[in-house]
Amino acid sequence: MQSLEFELEDGHEYVELNQLLKLVGVCDSGGIGKQIVASGVVSVDGKTELRKTCKIRPGQMVSLDGVEVRVVAAGV
Repeated sequence: MQSLEFELEDGHEYVELNQLLKLVGVCDSGGIGKQIVASGVVSVDGKTELRKTCKIRPGQMVSLDGVEVRVVAAGV
């Protein structure tokens, strides 16, 4: 399994799930990210997540198709 770490920009409390998928390179756009989430293959902290713009905060783990993304606060 590939593990990635995503650092939130300074001053941001969260990133929307579909945007996170785009920003870490899992997909090419936020729209495709929404389709991926809607398909039911994305989990957040081990639970299937279907809310496309769900707020992902530092400490949460997003996983799909052999990729795990850990979100961390800026400067960590």
